[in-house]
Amino acid sequence: MGAMSWWHWLIVLVVVLLLFGSKKLPDAARGLGQSLRIFKSEVQEMQREGDSTPPKTTASPDEATPQRELPSSDASTTAQSTPDQTKKSA
Repeated sequence: MGAMSWWHWLIVLVVVLLLFGSKKLPDAARGLGQSLRIFKSEVQEMQREGDSTPPKTTASPDEATPQRELPSSDASTTAQSTPDQTKKSA
């Protein structure tokens, strides 16, 4: 009951041909093949990267990125004035 016989596959093939047409099926198969090749090469590349251990760095992450000094809050509030304050003082 669970297995499909040859005539089931024939019906599926005819339905697929009717839905997609004979011109689009080769293009779809070609695109599927290219996608599988790309996927396979990416998986192999990931496996190669996983096999090699990354070199250990001696510097800590804090030393690698320079820290930027932030201005103090007093200097930023006195230097900037809102448009409402300028209208009132004028």
